[in-house]
Amino acid sequence: MAKIGDIDVGEFPLLLAPMEDVSDPPFRALCKEQGADVVYTEFISSEGLIRDAAKSVMKLDIYEKERPVGIQIFGANLDSMLKSVEIVEASGPDIIDINFGCPVKKVVSKGAGAGILKDIDLMVALTKAMVAHTKLPVTVKTRLGWDHDSIKIVEVAERLQDVGCKAISIHGRTRAQMYKGNADWKPIAEVKNNPRMHIPVFGNGDVDTPERAMEMRDQYGLDGAMIGRASIGYPWFFAEVKHFFETGEHLPTPTIEERVIAARRHLQMAIDWKGEKLGVFETRRHYTNYFKGIPHFKEYRTKMVTSDHPDDVFAAFDEVEQKFAGFEFV
Repeated sequence: MAKIGDIDVGEFPLLLAPMEDVSDPPFRALCKEQGADVVYTEFISSEGLIRDAAKSVMKLDIYEKERPVGIQIFGANLDSMLKSVEIVEASGPDIIDINFGCPVKKVVSKGAGAGILKDIDLMVALTKAMVAHTKLPVTVKTRLGWDHDSIKIVEVAERLQDVGCKAISIHGRTRAQMYKGNADWKPIAEVKNNPRMHIPVFGNGDVDTPERAMEMRDQYGLDGAMIGRASIGYPWFFAEVKHFFETGEHLPTPTIEERVIAARRHLQMAIDWKGEKLGVFETRRHYTNYFKGIPHFKEYRTKMVTSDHPDDVFAAFDEVEQKFAGFEFV
């Protein structure tokens, strides 16, 4: 059984990765229903939190049905990070996660996210200070290194553990790779196999089939899998992995009716949480995967991703359900 601090997260837990404009409360709720063991918020700027920026503060919303839930923050300034810990703690999460892995330029250019991989001493010092500043378990999500020539993830993980990090999730790419090429899980396994490591080591990157999740568990010996892109518009992925672990068989893929129901619920929850405009806009990226595999779907997808009024999107869902009733996914 894996434990994050005193939190029992099960045997080989599946974690929903923190993803900007994706892992919000509506989507987390759907993933939790489908078996996600731990869910994380979208990453939140520490600078935005201490300035009381509306978008950052809104991301602190968490709900009892999500637990255990982690709030993830990023930043490179110690004072700002410590102040943000206090704000986050007041929201009542189970876990505080530090983002040391985001590769996007606007984050990295400030020395935050994966940018901190250029300064491991600062990375360790920030983690140590944050651990000392909260009673909640602190975890870290990071990458293998800044580039291929600077991969020291075994040493880095050990140092983070030694200053009090309670679990580490490692994406199997460097920052230089962004999301290109294949994730390399071997260095993550080296972290797990380090005899000095005793905290959970979770793998991330390219876990896109139940077989790949099983490979991460059985061949690489990791403690759990953090699921990112495979879950976007497809919250059923968690249930499919767990079913495969239990039976060795694949669950039947969701029907058109089940997909439309989930898409409707997702959109309605998003509207209820963040209002019509943002609810409609930020749910668009899920629709391609909700209905992936349907032939001649472009007309309907265009309606879903270009309509600004929810009634038009709901009408598109109705059209899809009627037009493709009985369609069998493969």
